[in-house]
Amino acid sequence: MPLLEAAGISKVFGKLTALDGAALTVGEREFHGLIGPNGSGKSTLMKCLAGALVPTRGKVTFINTDVTSLTPSERARAGMSLKFQITAVLPTLTLYDNILLALQARSSLLELAFSRTRGRLHEEVMTMLLQFRLADRAFDAAATLSHGQQQWLEIAMALACRPRLLLLDEPTGGMSLEERRVTGELLQPVKQHCSIVIVEHDLDFIRDICDRLTVLDQGKVLASGTVAEIQANRSVQEIYLRRA
Repeated sequence: MPLLEAAGISKVFGKLTALDGAALTVGEREFHGLIGPNGSGKSTLMKCLAGALVPTRGKVTFINTDVTSLTPSERARAGMSLKFQITAVLPTLTLYDNILLALQARSSLLELAFSRTRGRLHEEVMTMLLQFRLADRAFDAAATLSHGQQQWLEIAMALACRPRLLLLDEPTGGMSLEERRVTGELLQPVKQHCSIVIVEHDLDFIRDICDRLTVLDQGKVLASGTVAEIQANRSVQEIYLRRA
């Protein structure tokens, strides 16, 4: 039984068809890359998976439940987390407090009002920061981090709610080569408890980290398979040659 299954996903904006019957299947503890030329519909599909957009047609099933009409917050409670391309950390707060707020989102208002969550969650906050090599900056303002470090902080925040599925939209955008390499290393342990769908233009990064790939072109699925299968696919080679 797949963890996530999107079937026949179409999204129409006025006269523009951004997605036309796209499909995606993701298994437990699978890293799945979503690739394709600019304008192929990758980010639109991610937003349909996360609930930021409602598909015009099609169905999204998560953990054997139809979540097509659920809001992003409802999907988050079901175990799905999304990190958009634009960094959304709280720059004036410390790294510690950014992670703490993400952890507190798991608690009800009543629990927050009548418990000392800062003390209770201290060890968990520091564990998350350590996992993403940010523990030595715990009490610095998030604004003082490099772009790559801010991306790592936001990924840590997205993982704080213990999702079964993490959606990453171009997580290495704007990073240096070294930061991209480290990002791959930081994500590998996540596979022990969470699947990831990654939209990314860096094909080397995708190839190194993902188990399977789905290729979109003009809103349709061109191919889906293992990394080796996609690399050998003539149609995929042609669209990237065409783009070049």
